[in-house]
Amino acid sequence: MQHIQVPTFAKKKRQGQLKKKYIHIRILAYAAILFCSLFMMGLQVYAQPAVKQTSAPATRPNIILLIADDLGYGDVGFNGQKKIRTPHLDRLASEGKVYHHFYAGTSVCAPSRSTLLTGQHTGHTYIRGNKSVPPEGQEPLPKTGVGLAELLHGAGYHTAAFGKWGLGFIGSTGDPLNQGFEHFYGYNSQSLAHRYYPDHLWEDDHKVILSQNANFTKQKIYAPDLIQQKALDYIDRQRSDQPFFLFLPYILPHAELVVPDDSIFRSYKGKFSEKPYKGRDYGPDAINHGYASQRYPHAAFASMVTRLDLYLGQIVDRLKKRGLDKNTIVIFTSDNGPHIEGGADPAFFNSNGPFKGVKRDLYEGGIREPFVAYWPGKIKAGTTSDHVSSFWDLLPTLVSLAGASQSIPKNIDGISMVADLLGVDGQQQHDYLYFEFHEQGGKQAVVKGPWKGIRLQVDEDPNGALQLYNINEDPGETKDLADRYPEIVQQMAKIMKQAHKPSLLFPFAQEKQ
Repeated sequence: MQHIQVPTFAKKKRQGQLKKKYIHIRILAYAAILFCSLFMMGLQVYAQPAVKQTSAPATRPNIILLIADDLGYGDVGFNGQKKIRTPHLDRLASEGKVYHHFYAGTSVCAPSRSTLLTGQHTGHTYIRGNKSVPPEGQEPLPKTGVGLAELLHGAGYHTAAFGKWGLGFIGSTGDPLNQGFEHFYGYNSQSLAHRYYPDHLWEDDHKVILSQNANFTKQKIYAPDLIQQKALDYIDRQRSDQPFFLFLPYILPHAELVVPDDSIFRSYKGKFSEKPYKGRDYGPDAINHGYASQRYPHAAFASMVTRLDLYLGQIVDRLKKRGLDKNTIVIFTSDNGPHIEGGADPAFFNSNGPFKGVKRDLYEGGIREPFVAYWPGKIKAGTTSDHVSSFWDLLPTLVSLAGASQSIPKNIDGISMVADLLGVDGQQQHDYLYFEFHEQGGKQAVVKGPWKGIRLQVDEDPNGALQLYNINEDPGETKDLADRYPEIVQQMAKIMKQAHKPSLLFPFAQEKQ
């Protein structure tokens, strides 16, 4: 592997290294857009009141947050999966606490993760869609100093991220090193993360050339295995006298459906009926959108989930080996619902469990996620919770556990889950949860008590008809009750109007007028 260093803006004026065309076209527009968006964010008056944060335990825990990519609610054994083996996750669930009503930020990657790092839902957070920008990566998060990693770093935690970033190219304000992480290794660009045998990854501001993959012409180094080893090495380097925050946004089981031909894959081959998938195979142009062909898509997907499960097991085992497990909270969840790209077949695996919808839907299957929290001696083993919570709750939760609740920003939508995690009284409840999606004509959704309101084709008609479901009685969202409960529909419409703050970068179509 060859390292090529690209200095960050903080170390060197990187503009001189970028292409002149990119600077001339983007720099002034980007600065203006960023200023306006931040100004509008600062003026936002949030519909939900300020929340009282639960104080931290006496001993501050290490924090490991593992985010799967496109893993459905029903893809894990503890939520009823029958065809895919997830023994390590199932054990974590039996020794920790499982949440049945936990939501991602929205139904695609970048905006969902933006809600996690900012504590704001998609009506307020800066990144609300998957927007690629040159030279490599996605639209950058602004540097605010009040993101999740920044707050934990300010509280004395060592912070590191290993996996897929997708929230700002190297050297930008969204670079993980400019968002509070002291160390990063993995994919900066989620477009490159479409390939499991990439030609390069990033380590901090170094471009690591994977020469064994020979510019996409060979498949020698499976990037997730490389990233996992870096994460294990990181745990080995930690000391007991400084807490750490380890963020693991893995790419499994995101399409493409490609895995090494090892014992895991071979254990699934021939077990399922298969419909081979013909895709865009590896070659010099493999960085472009597309996924590799796969003769055994069902076996490949199952083995990817089991490999992810193995990674989780290795993390917990390494904590125990180092004697760090008793004072480490491990949280596992997913960034959105199951995908249908690259030959994936969520219906075959019942990946969305009892829910309707997949990735890019705001129905429950697109946003309700598996969630388990494990902390020996602090979180009661074998427990479950129906507390309604979301990605934007993780910022106040983790910062509270770190003993820094006084630093939690006032203008966030999240509330701390510490009381519910620890099984003590005083857990505050959300009045509602709000979601946006800026593709496929625009979508909005509200969860309020047993009710779920959904509006489609927002670009065409921002005041269009709503669908209404009682998700307690009808979790599959099969019976639209909008005609029977017009007063509840009106409440949902009012929330949608109040919770959505206009964004210059990610507007619904009507905002362009």
